[in-house]
Amino acid sequence: MTAKHGPTSDADLVLRSRHEASAFGELYERYATAIFRYHLRCTRDADAAHDLTAETFAQAWLARTRFRDQANGSAAPWLYGIARNVVLMSVRRRRTESAGLERLGMLRDPSAVTGVEHEPDDSWLSELEAALDQLPPKQREAVQLRFGDDLAYEQMAQTLETSPQAARVRVHRALSTLRARLNHPSGQGL
Repeated sequence: MTAKHGPTSDADLVLRSRHEASAFGELYERYATAIFRYHLRCTRDADAAHDLTAETFAQAWLARTRFRDQANGSAAPWLYGIARNVVLMSVRRRRTESAGLERLGMLRDPSAVTGVEHEPDDSWLSELEAALDQLPPKQREAVQLRFGDDLAYEQMAQTLETSPQAARVRVHRALSTLRARLNHPSGQGL
């Protein structure tokens, strides 16, 4: 993409967007399709690409006050850098979610058992949400920080105003409770 798209450069639009939201809208119009295509190449999933594109522009909106024109008026390198970070965060979040599900004993691959590919069964999500809602607030917050926000225990400790060991204990207790509830949904065996 060229640095200029008509009378206003990308850099001018980003600077104007600090106090004029419509300028950011114009920047979005210039780059939304290209950023979507980038995410589609990375994910090969149109729904995920749409979500990642939205997240990219949300992050760009939040970071617009830190924008520095380093490409002769083009915002393309800046936007693609944000897009790359959004993809990397998504991959990390997915790995963390998989690790959490594995620890809960909920990561199942039907094809490994039957040898036949199946559509993913996400009916367990409602069970997981219900079990999370039943956790004590401090444990629920610890699970959210660890697996939702992908924080290290040291970072969690700062947020929770406790020690890293106490944060680890909260997560362990929450996972144990969740595992028991999900393995015995009727409450038996608790």
